[in-house]
Amino acid sequence: MDVRVYRVLRHMKGVDPKQVKMAKLAKIILNGFVKRTLNTDALKAGIKSTGATLTRKGRSRNWILEADSEQIRQIINLISQSGEDSWLWVGKKLYEYRPKLSRAELKKIAKRDPSMTVAQLTLLADCTLIDARTVLDEIEWE
Repeated sequence: MDVRVYRVLRHMKGVDPKQVKMAKLAKIILNGFVKRTLNTDALKAGIKSTGATLTRKGRSRNWILEADSEQIRQIINLISQSGEDSWLWVGKKLYEYRPKLSRAELKKIAKRDPSMTVAQLTLLADCTLIDARTVLDEIEWE
């Protein structure tokens, strides 16, 4: 944790700085971002609306996207819903950095549909068979 952040948190009432978890930002290099995408301004605005930062790396054609796991999910959803084919490579690149869902998140997905099968959960949540079986068994025995 950054020293400045620690000092600010230390002076806040009821906050233990040692227990505050900082969101881990992923730095993703997007080579030729402007050249490879059409309607780039709309994509930039969408990315910035999630709270992620998109900066140009020096004077090169490469751009750096800094985002946490939730922002990455939001950007992937934005790209998939946009219908813009030239943005798909960005979505594929971000998909590599997408974190695995936690057990609590998998439970939340599985509880939406009580008749969900292991195969449906693995496809929907992109998790392993073991994770899906464990979560469905836990829900069944609750």
